[in-house]
Formats: sequence, structure tokens, C-alpha cells
Amino acid sequence: MRVGVIGGTGLYDLAGLTDARDVVVDTPLGAPSSPIRLGRVRGVEVAFLARHGRDHSLLPSEVPYRANALAFKKLGVERIIAVSAVGSLRAEIAPGDVVVVDQFLDQTTDRVNTFFGRGVVAHVEFAEPADADLRRVLVAAVRRVGAPVHDGGTYVCIDGPMFATRAESRLYGRWGADIIGMTNLPEARLMREAGLSIATLAMVTDYDSWREDLAGVTADAIFQVLRANAERARDIVGHAVEGAAALGPSRWKNVLANALVTPLDQVPAEHRPWLDLLLGKT
Repeated sequence: MRVGVIGGTGLYDLAGLTDARDVVVDTPLGAPSSPIRLGRVRGVEVAFLARHGRDHSLLPSEVPYRANALAFKKLGVERIIAVSAVGSLRAEIAPGDVVVVDQFLDQTTDRVNTFFGRGVVAHVEFAEPADADLRRVLVAAVRRVGAPVHDGGTYVCIDGPMFATRAESRLYGRWGADIIGMTNLPEARLMREAGLSIATLAMVTDYDSWREDLAGVTADAIFQVLRANAERARDIVGHAVEGAAALGPSRWKNVLANALVTPLDQVPAEHRPWLDLLLGKT
């Protein structure tokens, strides 16, 4: 089974990828964030995508999340490891720690977070947004490399690109959020609609803005931590792909079988290319 890996801020390539080649994937909804690099890690076929582009040219709100999901679908990927840089909203979650996310809160207003609408309707289950089996693989991989890991955590997703105010940061913590980021929730929603299993490897870079004893979060401070985090993420992913491939088919592969409400013969013709791809008809 081919495993997908999404590299976040600071992770624009995947070390240890053998037989590597780039493929440009055309989808019915445009091009993905970057060419996808195919290769092998520890004998497992891997498809690597740089979420923000290889030169980090895409804002969180500019990432083509739907095209990314369709590209993985076209390449036969069923399980995806998403690496992301995040801020901590808890004293016990320190920069350099890793959180394997299990829940999300949505504070975005400027995202396309569904394939559906405009004449085609589906309602997909999302109570458990992260694939539980893949989460276990990631937790084991983090422990194997000796990094501090938090098994579970709630990720609050904001639009950005500006970081949160102190008041917002404190509020999200009171709501029960543990970490904060700008990309992973629309990504998880669309991967689920596409029938793909996904789990987030959240690499903590900072304490966000809630701590009065620290200066507000800055890009410069984050990038100092990112360099170390990127190397650690590569090691974790290297161990995780074997376990991910061994899990077999995604439990969400046929998620639309009972979620699609609009009869297929009533779906507007312009939607059939991407819908047929999601349904495995192409």
C-alpha cells in the first residue's frame, strides 16, 4: 500500500526516499500544492507532498486542499501522515514535544472545507476525525525515536496568517484546545470525504500568545525550533510508514456509500469528474 505524507512548515522534502521521482498530478479541481515525490522508505511506497509548496509560497488559506486530496486519491494512497507545526496552549506541552492529534476545533472562516454543495449533497461522519489505528502507529514511532509525545490532543484551527492575540489564545485554552495551527482541520475534513485515513503529527514550536511572561509568538522564533523539529519529523515518519502500510485498507474507503444524499443521476455534470474519482469510478 502506498502511504501519503504531507510536509508542513519546515518539512519540504523527505530524507531517505529511494527511487525518488516527481509526478505532476492533474485533478478535476486543479493542481495540488506541489509536484508529488514518489519513492520508497524502508521498502514502503510513499507519496510526499509539500503542503505550502516546496518554496513555501502558499498561505494556509491558499492551500488547494481539495486538489491535494484528489491527487492522493488518484495515486492510490489510502493512509496519510500529516506533519504540522503548531503552537502550545498548555504549560505541559513544550516546544520540541510532539502531539498526535485526536480532536479538532474549527475557528476558520475563509476555507473551502468540503467537496459538496452547488447541487450535490453528502453528510459524512466526522466524530473521530483522526484515524485511530494510524494514530497508534504514530505514537509508537515517536516513542521509538525518543521524542516527548502526547497521545491525543485537541487542535484549534484558525485562518491566519497572523498569529492569535493573547485573548484568543487564552480563550482557546479555556475551551479545551491543547494546540493551535492553521491547516489541519480543512485538510482532515476533505481527506475524510475522499475516503482517506489521516492522522496529524503536530510538532510544537512555541507557546503561542497566552503566556504573559513570554513575548508574543514570531516567525523568527518558530523557525529556530523548526529546524530541529524537521529532522525529528523525518525520523518519526521513517519509522511510521511501515506500520501505516501494514494497517491495510482505510476503513473510510467507501465513506460516501451511505453519505451521498443526491442521486447520482441528478448530480450536475460539472461535478461528476471529481465525484467519480471519490467514488472510485475512474
